[in-house]
This record gives sequence, C-alpha cells and structure tokens, in this order.
Amino acid sequence: MMDLKKAILADFSKAQCDAIVRYIGDKQDRFDELVRLFLNEEYRVVQRAAWPLSYCAIAHPELIKKHIRKMILNLRKPGLPEAVKRNTVRFLQKIEIPHSLHGETMNTCFRLLCDPQEAVAVKVFSMTVLSKLARLYPEIIPEIKMTLEDQCPDQTAAFRNRAGKVIKELRIDSIRSPGK
Repeated sequence: MMDLKKAILADFSKAQCDAIVRYIGDKQDRFDELVRLFLNEEYRVVQRAAWPLSYCAIAHPELIKKHIRKMILNLRKPGLPEAVKRNTVRFLQKIEIPHSLHGETMNTCFRLLCDPQEAVAVKVFSMTVLSKLARLYPEIIPEIKMTLEDQCPDQTAAFRNRAGKVIKELRIDSIRSPGK
C-alpha cells in the first residue's frame, strides 16, 4: 500500500507520476485519496498531486464523476498554483462534463482564457473545452471568436496554433490579422 502523500512529496518526476498513476489504476478509493490531497493539502502537495490526477482522470474518467463539481468549483479559488489550473483544464478537455456544470465550466474557461496573467497552456486547454461546449451551445461561438481575435496578436505560436484549430473546428471566419 503506497502512502500517496509521501510518494507525491518524494520525487517530482515523470517516472514518479507514472508510478502513482499505475498504483491508482482504476481503484476509486485510491483516486478519492488523491483528490483529497489535491483539494485539501498544503501548496506543494496540491501542486504535485495535480499531474497524476489529470492522467488518472483521462485514463479512467469514471473515477472523476463524483468529484467533477468540486474540481470545477475549485478553479474559482484565487491564487491557485498554475499546475492545478493547467491539469484540471487538461482533463476537462478529455472527459464528458455533466450538463449541470456546462455554464460554470464555460464561465471558468472564458475567465482563464481572458486573463492576461494566465499561462499559455491553461489558455489553450480552456480554448479546447470551450470549443467542445460550443458544439452544444453555438451561441457562444461569437464570444469565442471575439476573445481569440483580441488575444491572438499578443500571444505565443502555441496559442495562435490552437486558436487556428478552434476556428477551423467551429467554422468561424478566420481571425483578422493585426493591422488589417
């Protein structure tokens, strides 16, 4: 039996992340313990628990179902480590979000996407989540387009690349180039 907290604090490497993911596997009780650490522990534990948690949620989406509301609401907390936001939005791209949480998820992803201080990875993952939800709620497409148009000129190549894919997927008229 692995002590998850000790394992998380012992080593912050891909190998250790993979070992934790393998240990949790499809075991709900082990995943529940990881979620508890992710939501309730000190900064370093929360930050390091985020990586294996996202991999577990993607590999076994049924494990996250009972926690999804808490995970989405957790993104409201001010001062969250970037790893928490990045890994939470990463798995939100890959799972089915319950209908009752679509509005909260859209609001959160738009907030993250529009925040000039937010990391590019968090923004591009948010873009992808919004793109998925836009298929169900096409009325948000103009807001996505406007947001991407506003941000693209000042963003990284990774951001612009993902924005291009979102635009293509949603069949939005291409984003205007700066100065045109």
